[in-house]
Amino acid sequence: MKVYTLWEIMMKKIGFIGMGNMAGAILNGMIKAEFLSGDSICAYDISLDQLKKVESLGIEFAKNEQEVVEKSEIIFIAVKPQVIENVLLPLKEKLKGKAIISIVLGYDFKKYEEIVDGSTRHIFVMPNIPVQVLEGMCLLEETHSLNKDEFEFTKKLFESIGRVEIVPSHLIGVAGALCGCSPAFIYMVIEALADGAVKEGMPRAMAYRLASQMILGSGKMQLETNIHPAILKDNVCSPGGSTIQGVKVLEDGKMRSLFIEAISKSTNYK
Repeated sequence: MKVYTLWEIMMKKIGFIGMGNMAGAILNGMIKAEFLSGDSICAYDISLDQLKKVESLGIEFAKNEQEVVEKSEIIFIAVKPQVIENVLLPLKEKLKGKAIISIVLGYDFKKYEEIVDGSTRHIFVMPNIPVQVLEGMCLLEETHSLNKDEFEFTKKLFESIGRVEIVPSHLIGVAGALCGCSPAFIYMVIEALADGAVKEGMPRAMAYRLASQMILGSGKMQLETNIHPAILKDNVCSPGGSTIQGVKVLEDGKMRSLFIEAISKSTNYK
């Protein structure tokens, strides 16, 4: 069985089985980052509408899952969790000696070991939707069976569209909830903050711009300074000032408890 070097992998077709919102975001991001070109990608989705969304990227459309596997050395599995075994089992023979990058929620290393051949190498990755604008938070499960060059390729790919964190298997669920689900919570925060500004007379488009940039800048400041979020909050709150008045409203509404509970519920969603 041939083991491909990193350079050889870069020259091979990369396949996508499933082209939903997250797969589309990854594909858009890595082409935008010029990590790969569209002509090095082939993809299949049961929905033609999903493929049409990425048609402008110049990728090759396969006629079925088997063709994707035949043409690719590394295959992204990006189907819904409820159909993954129905998709993979008919491909078991063709996947022998191939490598899989799976972004299917709930299917970690241990579960893949139960459904693919022992010669099929695989890793579970949990990106989040901001990969489309090269600001993703991408979680790579620490336990995997990729060879050194395949893992390096995977790491470089996701580094091209955001930050990468190697996460122990026992933390992958909560890490996925924090990074994968929380963008929805933050979009709700953006909308709510903007509604507050609109209530005070600001045009909505301006309110969205200001709220979104504020969140982007606040997150970047914490990442680059590594200062505890509570200290950063305190630094904005002048004694008797306007900010502490708003903080009091949020504390009265149990904002912290609601976010904590949201992460817990998303982690233990079953």
